[in-house]
Amino acid sequence: MDNKHCLQSSSEADGSNPNSGTSLVIKWISLSPLSYLRAGSTKLKVVSFLFGLTLSFFIVASYILTWDKTGILITPAPSPLRPSLDMRSLLRNILFKLDYTPRRVPDKREVIGSDPELFSAIPQRFLPQVKNPCWLAEYLSEPGADPYWRNLFTLRSKSFKTVCDNMRTSFQGHLHHRDGKVYRLRCLPYFYIIGQPKCGTTDLFHRLRLHGEIKFTTMKEPHWWTRKRFGYVRFKDGLKARFPLEDYLDLFDMAAHRIQEHMLANSSTENSEVQFITGEASASTMWDNQAWSYLHGDKEEAEPLLLAQDFIHTVQPNAKIIIMLRDPVERLYSDYLYFKVANKSMEDFHQKVIDSLQLFQTCLLNSTLRYCVYNTDLSNAMPVRLNLGMYVVFLLDWLTVFQRDQILILPLEEYAANLGATIQKVFEFLNVGSLSKQAAAAVTRRPMSNARRAADRRLGPMLKATRTLLRDFHRPFNSKLARLLDHKAFLWTDA
Repeated sequence: MDNKHCLQSSSEADGSNPNSGTSLVIKWISLSPLSYLRAGSTKLKVVSFLFGLTLSFFIVASYILTWDKTGILITPAPSPLRPSLDMRSLLRNILFKLDYTPRRVPDKREVIGSDPELFSAIPQRFLPQVKNPCWLAEYLSEPGADPYWRNLFTLRSKSFKTVCDNMRTSFQGHLHHRDGKVYRLRCLPYFYIIGQPKCGTTDLFHRLRLHGEIKFTTMKEPHWWTRKRFGYVRFKDGLKARFPLEDYLDLFDMAAHRIQEHMLANSSTENSEVQFITGEASASTMWDNQAWSYLHGDKEEAEPLLLAQDFIHTVQPNAKIIIMLRDPVERLYSDYLYFKVANKSMEDFHQKVIDSLQLFQTCLLNSTLRYCVYNTDLSNAMPVRLNLGMYVVFLLDWLTVFQRDQILILPLEEYAANLGATIQKVFEFLNVGSLSKQAAAAVTRRPMSNARRAADRRLGPMLKATRTLLRDFHRPFNSKLARLLDHKAFLWTDA
């Protein structure tokens, strides 16, 4: 705005004579600067508001208008504490370190010496007339004493507490008297469903329970071999009371009572083996050896010397192992949705994946692959459980003690697509009898267990950018797994 316009506006505003210059000059000098500043301030506020509105629009548009969800347009800067993610370098390092020397299998004396109490309570041989691993253990409690009153599992599971309440009424009748001593039948599982989390183990557990020859513990996920026998329920809560072997064996008392009843019924028949078996399902058994680092953190060894499978194999060299695996990309997203409580989103998952990949990349720069997979500090630092999808690392360690024909590995995708045939494969692996058509139909008709919650389904799939990152990361592990098992389904190329 020029001076002429200011001058004219002033004269029109107060009604003075336009030819009276003196009056106009005074008004121009006294009012013009203030008017100019007010006008400029207003203009600046408008421009700032419009700029902020435009910036907000573009930020929101990066989420709303990117219909293919290929990624996030605005991402946080990398942490100064670790290098930014370099996928090409990370993948080269994985390929370089993926072919490593198998672990040193501990001597049997080392395993027994680490927990002599455990191995003194379990005999080296089991009853020959029973298919399931069972034995007669001397019962030293007073007559009429409650055998379950101190069981720590009853404090964690209402369903198992109810089972114990029912078993008390018939417990004395299942005691065996011989040579002035009292014995009770004790059993370990014939088979173990060991993993992985969010791979369908809960659904398989409930379907197998429908077979008449399989008597599961009523409690899924006891986590005894990996956590509770050491005194851990949740690692974040610290060390608690150890769950003794007796408490774990109580989980299989229902099966033991049923087996004992059939032993007595078949006592007059020669060469008649009791066919009932029992099993246990804990999705931590395959991978979780964190207790080692908590209990032996002062040791110089970078990797756990003794794994859960070493103990299981020492007490049960003929145990059967069932593993269910799923596309590790989908497994991780399902794991995130299931265990994260609040503020879940595709974008949050994407950032947590990037953070976890960066942490793994940093670890792998100076350490072995197996060290990074098992490392407890790294596992606790990663915001998503990336290491649980590196299946081949864990499986190779299980194959150092168990024979290949003792382990049944099932892809969840085949299990879901052809449920009847897959369940039959499990029955054949466990050497249990075939089901009638009616019973088989009941097994396959059962609704899926542990399905994704409705609120989580509404979030939709992960971002395409996240899927691409995870697909690239897991490809080397999947390729080695598929070669090891000679099964292309474990490539998950069609997932």
